[in-house]
Amino acid sequence: MEAGVRRWVVDISQWNPLPHDFSSSLSLLPSHDHSSITRFYKMEDKKRALVSRMLQYAVVNDVMEIPFGEIIIKRTPEGKPYLDCDKIDLKFPNFNFTVSHHGDYVAIASEPLCLVGLDVVSYVVPQRETITEFIQSFSSYFSSLEWDNIINAGTSDDVLIEFYRYWSLKEAYVKAIGSGLTDDLNKVEFDHTNWTNISARVDGKALTEWRFWLFELGKRHCISIARGHPRSATESYRTTLKKVEFNEVEYQLGLHLPSVDFVTLSMEQLISVLERASNCMHKN
Repeated sequence: MEAGVRRWVVDISQWNPLPHDFSSSLSLLPSHDHSSITRFYKMEDKKRALVSRMLQYAVVNDVMEIPFGEIIIKRTPEGKPYLDCDKIDLKFPNFNFTVSHHGDYVAIASEPLCLVGLDVVSYVVPQRETITEFIQSFSSYFSSLEWDNIINAGTSDDVLIEFYRYWSLKEAYVKAIGSGLTDDLNKVEFDHTNWTNISARVDGKALTEWRFWLFELGKRHCISIARGHPRSATESYRTTLKKVEFNEVEYQLGLHLPSVDFVTLSMEQLISVLERASNCMHKN
């Protein structure tokens, strides 16, 4: 099952395409995806949306070996992307993925059995208010334990980073279950030892069937991963999964798959992956 685990990340700050180059990259995607990218006004937002879609198609093609022209990616009512495929002989019937972007990075994670959530955050320093004022507006999303750890983290910058790390983990969990609701952020509480051995509780109940990781990406960014049981998925997302119940041995195998390192792809590499996939489609 390890072959179904992917962790890819692209630094879009290194890519400054001319209009022709952007259009060329956009043309690698199905035409029905174009409007969701071009609707953005700022080029940075267009880049994030484009790379997010490109990563989804690239990972599906790479892991599932589905011909590029047959890949159908849809979204639940809550906005969770998923692979829509009726084939019963899929390599990993419960394959699912999550994308995230913030600041300089766009990332994707996939899993063959467990739900996967992913969230990238940039440690952005607020410009029009103090760090204390900024984080205070989000205080309701944190438990008293989390909030104490945040406000007692040290310097104001330490406080900001601690805040973003907790926020990233909460977002990763919410994305994994497919809810997309900020209301769910305050239900989950995280505990950790120097940001390792991360555990969580929802409404006070320990999430024993989940695992969490947090990594520093560099350039004041971090990324969180949540891996958990498919039965935790929201109703609309659960209907997109091929299998929800597993025996204990099978599930523990999926839960404890190695947490692979993130592979950094340049835009040139990502474009090349999609070009090869597209060319194979036309040859066939």
